[in-house]
Amino acid sequence: MKTKVGLFGIGLDTYWDQFEGLLDNLKSYQNLIKDTIGEFGVEVVDAGMVDNPIKAREAADFLKVNDVEIVFLYVSTYALSSTVLPIAQKLKVPIIILNLQPVAVLDYDKFNQLNDRGLMTGLWLENCQACSVPEIASVFNRSGITYDFVTGYLQDEEAWKEIETWAEAARVSRAMRNNRLGILGHYYGGMLDVYTDLTKQSAVFGTHIELLEMCELKKWRDEVSDSEVEAKILEFHETFDVSPECEEHEIERAAKTSVALDKLIENHHLGSMAYYYEGESGNEYENIVTSVIAGNTLLTGRNIPIAGECEVKNAQAMKIMAEFGAGGSFSEFYLMDFKDDVILLGHDGPAHFAIAEGPVGLVPLPMYHGKPGKGLSIQMSVKQGPVTLLSVVEGKNDVFLLVAQGESVEGPILEIGNTNSRYRFPIGAKRFMNEWSKQGPAHHCAIGIGHIGSKIEKLGQILGIEVVTIC
Repeated sequence: MKTKVGLFGIGLDTYWDQFEGLLDNLKSYQNLIKDTIGEFGVEVVDAGMVDNPIKAREAADFLKVNDVEIVFLYVSTYALSSTVLPIAQKLKVPIIILNLQPVAVLDYDKFNQLNDRGLMTGLWLENCQACSVPEIASVFNRSGITYDFVTGYLQDEEAWKEIETWAEAARVSRAMRNNRLGILGHYYGGMLDVYTDLTKQSAVFGTHIELLEMCELKKWRDEVSDSEVEAKILEFHETFDVSPECEEHEIERAAKTSVALDKLIENHHLGSMAYYYEGESGNEYENIVTSVIAGNTLLTGRNIPIAGECEVKNAQAMKIMAEFGAGGSFSEFYLMDFKDDVILLGHDGPAHFAIAEGPVGLVPLPMYHGKPGKGLSIQMSVKQGPVTLLSVVEGKNDVFLLVAQGESVEGPILEIGNTNSRYRFPIGAKRFMNEWSKQGPAHHCAIGIGHIGSKIEKLGQILGIEVVTIC
């Protein structure tokens, strides 16, 4: 089901009898806007032209019933703010004011040669979008309405790109609200920064949180057939560059766990998961949890992000990245290279293989540092080029999004059977490290490809939470 976004135009009904053809022209522009927004992967719910307070009430009811995520308000000509406020008050969703002229510039010579002040006034009103913009903002400010502007003209590529970003942010907001996040096991003991308020996560993002049991995963694993293991091993070889150092026993162990993970995800209709478990040495749960990385990486690459060390907040950040189509790989700070002014980030857990630079290695690890046992791990780097870092931060009083944009750059990495890459930031490694850390995030973050900071900022506006951008 597509995300629904609302649209309505505003005008002044007094004009229609005064200026022939004006209403028809303005409606044609609104239809163009509707059709173009519909190409951005959302369903546009068009409430038509609102040109008096009575129609405003009707439009508010119509858009409310259709449960739209955001509303695009097309200022077609001058209109009274009393035609806007009732809609915004009833819907309680962000209003994106489209201040879009039909043309970039009026042909002044042709206009002034019309020699008919009635025709000239009608044509001016057809291009008079800017007149209402301050009035609407004034009323919204005094009414506590959340809004933003897109200013430009109907052929303005920059304006359309911004509108598309709003549509995408609305889609991601809905995806987060409908997401089911599983928690398997428990937090890594002592990582106080990772601990979170699950109620706050549900309140802010609308995410349903499902608490899972290790015994259920064991049940699914015990039922895995030989044919399912064989199919999963084939998937490993098709997706990963499987090192010849990997023992057959370890590959089979990981494959069996991967099949069980798929069934756990499917049974609970999960769109993301956070996990961690230790257990007593030699028990079956330890056998399972030390063989999850390959399967969790497959899930993450299918945009069902899995965060290790039970980092729920980072599972949320990874899901946001995944829904924006940017990937979202589980990362933490590895070390700083002061000579090249870069920072290395990576992790020994699940990775987003779809955003890898080159082959994604499946390699053996003789031990998991800081964790019990041994098994298989993923070795890869994030694709070189623009990247965005995202952290969902739980501060003293609120939850907010922390963003930084940089570059994944070429250079030596640590070939230790982990994911890790080199990242350069426009403010330099030292300043970035200080500014990022001062915001109080957990030591994990999600890394996605592309610069999507503007998309995340719009998502924050829709969710009603702060977005802090470092660079």
